[in-house]
Amino acid sequence: MSWLLVFVALTSIYFARELMLPIFMGLVIALTFTPVVRSFRRIGVPPPVSAVLLMVVLGTTGFVVAYFSSGPISEWVEELPELGDELKRKLARLSASVEKIRDVSEDVEKITEGDGANKPREVAVDRPGFLSSAASSAVTVVTTLVVALVLATFLLASGTMFHEKLVQSFSRFQDKKKALQVVKDVEKRISRYLFSITVINAGLGLCIAGAMWAVGLPNPLIWGLLAFLLNFLPFIGAVVGTVLVGGIAILSFDSIGYALVAPASYYLLTAIEGQFVTPLLLGRRLELNTVSVFLAVVLWGWLWGVPGAVMAVPFLVTFKVICDSVPGLRIVGHFLGAEGLRIPDPE
Repeated sequence: MSWLLVFVALTSIYFARELMLPIFMGLVIALTFTPVVRSFRRIGVPPPVSAVLLMVVLGTTGFVVAYFSSGPISEWVEELPELGDELKRKLARLSASVEKIRDVSEDVEKITEGDGANKPREVAVDRPGFLSSAASSAVTVVTTLVVALVLATFLLASGTMFHEKLVQSFSRFQDKKKALQVVKDVEKRISRYLFSITVINAGLGLCIAGAMWAVGLPNPLIWGLLAFLLNFLPFIGAVVGTVLVGGIAILSFDSIGYALVAPASYYLLTAIEGQFVTPLLLGRRLELNTVSVFLAVVLWGWLWGVPGAVMAVPFLVTFKVICDSVPGLRIVGHFLGAEGLRIPDPE
């Protein structure tokens, strides 16, 4: 019965992703900025005012960054077919053997097909262009972000209303205290995690922008911004960024050997960040088991695609906080944590 419930839950989450994704994003954003709103409230700023200001600043920052980066990105999208052909020509020297095999297979195919008299006709079906698909995806992303920001604004503006309702849901004082402690711990850790990761990714983006500028790759600031965004994807972001940088570097430089310096620098910087910088700054309380992070990224990436993979770690942090706070689930929280962590004694 329990496995059936899990299957039904996963199926519901999968098919309801268009509805649930902006809701969960709004919840994560609200959890991230709740400590900030609480700090403003201590100095006399009402939660509705601070909530609106924070979301306006966040939305304006995103719009400005998207506006200034849209020029180079739109040029790359428009020139994508030509860039692909140029990349194939430059890589032809490295794939001579593959080309020979393909030529032989084409000759065999021609022999087996004969003169083509009896060859069936091919019906061409018009498909939506790449630009129209990209525009449709962009509209969907913008709509999701707007809904998430509006929901986060309402949640932050409500102040302590949900805390009060949560406390009223329990009859025993000990349960009230425990529930409130769990909620505040989730807010604290999610906020700390996302703020820390954002600062780390910003530093990584600046380092990668400087490295791409030193190598001579065009638009180094765009590569820094791309690294900043891709690094929110554990495991996947570094690989995708390295491949993209490698492809553009091969197109930009005549020497393939020199072109490989750019992706090597990109991957080296992301490796340093992942192995040393992030564990050092986040601390061991928020450090998660690599296997659990990988499985969470695979699961939520399968359910919701790229947005799910981005939100996988915040979901995992929230689940770990709940497990650490519930005595019966502390063994699960210990499994999700990094190696060497001890299960805290019950208070």
